[in-house]
Amino acid sequence: MIIMRLRTIALLFLIALLVLLGSLGVYIIGHNTDNFNVNINSFITALYFTITTLSTVGYGDIVPVSNIARLYVIFLILVGMGVFLGALSIIANDVINRDIEKITGRISMIEKRFINKHILLIGYDKVNETLINIFNRRELAIITSDKSEADILQSYNYNAYVADPTLERDLEMFNIEKAKLIIIDLRDHSKTLYTALIAKKILESKKKEIDKLYVVAYSKSLEDNLKAIGIKNIINPADMAARFILNIYKGRDH
Repeated sequence: MIIMRLRTIALLFLIALLVLLGSLGVYIIGHNTDNFNVNINSFITALYFTITTLSTVGYGDIVPVSNIARLYVIFLILVGMGVFLGALSIIANDVINRDIEKITGRISMIEKRFINKHILLIGYDKVNETLINIFNRRELAIITSDKSEADILQSYNYNAYVADPTLERDLEMFNIEKAKLIIIDLRDHSKTLYTALIAKKILESKKKEIDKLYVVAYSKSLEDNLKAIGIKNIINPADMAARFILNIYKGRDH
């Protein structure tokens, strides 16, 4: 969206510069000379001729009559009109795309509000990436802050949404209190901790048990921090793998 706005501003500036320089050239060539059928003695008249030429309207009230004027108008048509119409086309396309994104965004908001009895995967790191292949995709709602990830998941018909899980208002849109299961699996330590704290706060404010909230911790320090804020269900893949290997070793030793 920001890129579209910047591109639109840049193209509008390019159009304004093109019209200004084109009008200046027309004024210089047509001022008190016989290059046009009428003398162009004001910049407004030069501006009028330039815009009618670039927009292909061409009323015919001002006509180049000398070779130099005709060559300049040919240049203005070949170069200027291509840039002018091309820029207008891109701007119009950006405006249409922005409208489509707004409509799509409103539809997505409606979908989020009606999510109920779902399995909510917050983040898309290793554990949640594996879980999407285990659960029924129709049960899943996946939140990621990465739009490219969401686009890929949506292309495979997953209910994936772009949102910031560290913002309370974003999480509340997904009715997390109505979810059957919530798994937080983010790559960032601090974001995991903060998201877990917000999710716990929302569940408690809705008088819901936090037992359905699971948080993936890839380090002992994060695990300790999660315990400190009252998270009960913490999944540490490294610790689980180590314990699994230890149990195998003990079993063989006996």
